[in-house]
Formats: sequence, structure tokens, C-alpha cells
Amino acid sequence: MLIYLSFLAAALYLIAAALPFQRASLSGWIAGAGWVLHGISLWSHVFAGDMLRVGFSVMLSAALWMTVTAYSWENRGFHFGGIKYLLLPPAALAAITGGVFPGNLVALAGKPVMFPWHVAVALMAYSTLTIAAFHAAIMLMQDKHLHRLRARSLKPWMAHLLDQLPALMTMEKVLFRLLSVGFVLLSLTVLSGVLFSEQVLGVVFRWNHKVVLSLFSWLLFGVLLAGRHWQGWRGKKVLTFTLSGFIFLLLAYVGSHFVLEVILHRSAG
Repeated sequence: MLIYLSFLAAALYLIAAALPFQRASLSGWIAGAGWVLHGISLWSHVFAGDMLRVGFSVMLSAALWMTVTAYSWENRGFHFGGIKYLLLPPAALAAITGGVFPGNLVALAGKPVMFPWHVAVALMAYSTLTIAAFHAAIMLMQDKHLHRLRARSLKPWMAHLLDQLPALMTMEKVLFRLLSVGFVLLSLTVLSGVLFSEQVLGVVFRWNHKVVLSLFSWLLFGVLLAGRHWQGWRGKKVLTFTLSGFIFLLLAYVGSHFVLEVILHRSAG
């Protein structure tokens, strides 16, 4: 049943993306229906009775679902404008990854009470910073479009798409809102995992690649927010820090789960 919901959600996302701008209202309704089905499928996939499903496909699906949520909230509805061509196809792909790569089930019995909360906060942190990285990538394309790097403009369809987006300064304000929320959530995740590992996760803390990469990502985002506050950082420096921080976070979580689950066929711990 869940796999059918996932594929239906993906189909609705793609239909909404394919509709022309003149059918914005219909496109919005269809995208909204896809978002609802994606959310139901994701929730049912993650919470299986007294078990919790984890894995890279869950993280990607949650991140893209949150991305659709954030942009629909920012636009006060599912009228995404030109950004739908960049947002909805990846969301469609993420919606069906759970059926292909189901991840692993973790029993909640015997786990500390705070364990599910730690997982939830970590998932929200990752999702929010994924949105920020996606937003930064779009801003890079906007900047290229505006400045006509190397005297070469983008293809007409891409130029038309980017012309539908808000101004760069508005996009930058949204980016820092996302980064601020994501940094707070990531701080809670890192602190609970590093300082209170035994109480929250039920295991003795140990240094590994996931911890190191997460801390480095947290440091990059912290430096970026401090630079914005104290030095007024803007432009490409901000985008470079955002994307770099996200890459380290991606390697820490999704990357490690992907290698274990898909390449090595092992349980991701």
C-alpha cells in the first residue's frame, strides 16, 4: 500500500511540474495533493509500530518533503512559480526511494526515552539545512544569470525560469532564516549526541567519521552566521559556506548510510 502512495505522490509532483505557468492554480492543487500523499507515505514508512525506520532514503525523502513544505509556506500555497521545475522532480524521486532502498528497522524497546526525540531533531536539522543548500544552489544560478558570466547567458528556458524567482536580496533573507533554524537544530543534535550519548542514544560516545564530519559542518554554519552578524557577509562567500557545510553534513549522514545499505549491504548503525 505504501509503495502505491509513494508512486502516486511522485506522479502528482511530476504532473504539477509539467503544467504550464498559465495553469498555476491547477498545478498548485496537484502539487498539494502530492505533498499530502508523500507525507502520509513518509510517516507510515518511518514509524512502523514499535519500530523506527532509519536510512539514507528516509533522510532524503524527509528533506525533500520539508523543502516542498517550506517553499509552499513561503508562497502561502503551492504556487511555486518557476522554482517548481527545480523542486518537484527531485521531490518525486525522493518520494519513491523508500520502496527501492527501505533502510533498517530499529526497535524502540529498551531505548532511552530521548532516543526518538534525538532522531526527530536530527531529521529536522538535516531537512532544514537541505532546504538551505537547495536555496543556495538556486541563488548561484540566479547570480550567474544576472551577471552573464563569461558573456554567455543561460539557455532561454532556464533564464525564463529564473526570472520568475524573487530578487536575490529577498532570496538571501530567506536563506539566513533557514540557516538560523537549521543551525539551532543541528546544535541540539550534536550536543545530545556528543555530550549525552549514553543517556540519549544508549551507547557510549565514540569518535567516528560521522561525528567528525557533523562537527565540521556545524562549525562551518556557525562561522557563516557569525560572519553575517559581525561582518555583514553576503554574496558568493555565503553561498560557498552554505554548500560546503551541507556537503559535510551529507557525507556524515546520507553518504554513510548509502555506502552501508546499498554498496556494502550492511545495517547502518
